[in-house]
Amino acid sequence: MPQLTKAEERVMQALWQQDNNTILIRDIITVMPAPKPHANTVNTILKILTEKGFVAIEPLGNANAFRPLVSKKEYSSRSITQIVKGYFDGSFADMISFFVADKNLDIKELESIVQSLKKKKQ
Repeated sequence: MPQLTKAEERVMQALWQQDNNTILIRDIITVMPAPKPHANTVNTILKILTEKGFVAIEPLGNANAFRPLVSKKEYSSRSITQIVKGYFDGSFADMISFFVADKNLDIKELESIVQSLKKKKQ
């Protein structure tokens, strides 16, 4: 799965907010944070996302509606895995240690992670 640019990711975030329903360009722009991009810019990004296999186009009268083909969870999982491979030699433990050392993760959050792992193993 190819990596998304920041602009492509902003458009995908807007699509993911729609719970996999089809959405028109004007509606995508409405849910995007400021500064709002121009409709032509969003249309170009959607064409690129379609070519990359992230978005499907569905004709809707004189307009096109769009829906995501890749879920936010799937993309997030792949992205995190790539970060761990690229920056932490594939070790999630090293990544967690990094956040603990950098004080971005406190003991309560770490304990919550451990509890989640214990539940998953059961």
